Amino acid sequence: MGGGAEELIHEERPSPNHNERTLPISMVVLHYTEMKPVETALARMCDPAAQVSAHYCITEEGRVIRLVPEERRAWHAGASYWRGIPDVNSASIGIELDHPGHALGYRPFAEAQIDALIPLLANIVDRYDIPRANVVGHSDVAPMRKVDPGELFPWERLAR
Repeated sequence: MGGGAEELIHEERPSPNHNERTLPISMVVLHYTEMKPVETALARMCDPAAQVSAHYCITEEGRVIRLVPEERRAWHAGASYWRGIPDVNSASIGIELDHPGHALGYRPFAEAQIDALIPLLANIVDRYDIPRANVVGHSDVAPMRKVDPGELFPWERLAR
């Protein structure tokens, strides 16, 4: 199940919201949940009626929760496009960050959360040989409808 990241995962919360990939993994899409508390976001991503999910959710305290196995297509990017890829969900790993977002009080991301994201992201990027240019925000793949993770996301920390 997603081999290689096991030591970085604190909890499994299986979501039924996934299907088969039609493309190889070549990118990572970062999101914020824009829900509080994190349990609300996790419940939504595990609700079959919601038809949304991500591979991982990272809490503000730095807990990494796996919802969908990496080999499956999570439903996180919606209508999106990146560098010739019309089905971003099939080509990507989706990571949700527990955060209130612009609707509920946008603020800097928690240090513990970014400290957990960095090794998870490095692990994924290494295993799938993902170029830096393909580690993107939801706003990059759906610019007309999404703004996450937003202007306070510490992209410079990921680049180190």
